[in-house]
Amino acid sequence: MGEVVNLNRFRKERARRDKETLAEQNRTRFGRTKEERRRDREESQKIGRDLDGKKLDDPA
Repeated sequence: MGEVVNLNRFRKERARRDKETLAEQNRTRFGRTKEERRRDREESQKIGRDLDGKKLDDPA
């Protein structure tokens, strides 16, 4: 006779594996590294500073 197994446990394990696989795919598709986020943030701050430096004073 075979070993008694709990089907709910196997269903939950399979669901976890599927969820983790989807999460991994999403991380590679949408994720950015910390370095990329930092570089983009610094670049946008630099652009803002440059624009602030080029503003003309209001003659009024």
